[in-house]
Amino acid sequence: MSEGREVQWVDIAPEQAGQRIDNFLMTRLKGAPRALIYRIVRKGEVRVNKKRVKVDYRLQTGDLVRVPPLRLAPKEAVKEVSDNLRDLLVGSVIMEGPDWMVLNKPSGLAVHGGSGVKIGLIEALRQVRDDLTFLELVHRLDRDTSGCLLLAKSRDALVTLNEALKKHGMDKRYLALVAGRWPARKTYESARLDRFDAGNGERRVRVDPNGKVSRTHFSVVETFEKVTLIEAEPVTGRTHQIRVHAAHAGHALLGDDKYATRESGLLTKQLGLGRLFLHARSLTFPEPGNGRPVTVKAPLPEALEETLKRARQ
Repeated sequence: MSEGREVQWVDIAPEQAGQRIDNFLMTRLKGAPRALIYRIVRKGEVRVNKKRVKVDYRLQTGDLVRVPPLRLAPKEAVKEVSDNLRDLLVGSVIMEGPDWMVLNKPSGLAVHGGSGVKIGLIEALRQVRDDLTFLELVHRLDRDTSGCLLLAKSRDALVTLNEALKKHGMDKRYLALVAGRWPARKTYESARLDRFDAGNGERRVRVDPNGKVSRTHFSVVETFEKVTLIEAEPVTGRTHQIRVHAAHAGHALLGDDKYATRESGLLTKQLGLGRLFLHARSLTFPEPGNGRPVTVKAPLPEALEETLKRARQ
């Protein structure tokens, strides 16, 4: 990994404007962990127009950014993208426009580094797509969830897509395999959700009357003897929302190591499932610039297809 040994002075171009300074530095200083980025900004080693800034400062066209030399200890460095990961990410792009792209995110890959994760999808993709000056997540998927993940390739696109997300202008559909027979009449869950610290730094979510308003629509896709394949459409976007709402309804997702019940755990083993059965199957969003709806679908991974075959036997 190359290290910056001299001070860099960077003029911010229009296509870079609007980025937070920490995200800009993550792209510029490849291999630097976010904690180190925060530290050099706090200490004033990074300057914008010769002034100190905070990590949430958003760059403007014409800003002059001082990027200090950086020498990383091996234990500090973010892992370089392996050839296998590079090939996986390149092959995961389902559809791409001038200022957006949709990936079929693999299960097991965190979207962000941190908390023991040396490299996340966004950091890895910035290394793979070094032709792009801007690349940000529009939304997130849990580490163990696969499927459609939308990214913006320009600040304007990110603002437009985030606005659509806030105004429920996106349609996100997930496939999930749950324990038991989901009743056809159960078409939504609206239990309020609250995040809490489960210990060891792990964050989880629980149903709490004082939690945030949350709503998920559900429909039955296929019913098996002991499990049900359902489609979930989250109206709100809370952490672990589908997983917690399904468990609260009495039908925990198979392969869920955080919200499993005894029943769902046994069924997971019986079906030989080695991951969370939650897949973002489709995403519809307004294309930045013209507002035309774009629909992207991600095929079900082979491991989940095989699980359904076993459930049908």
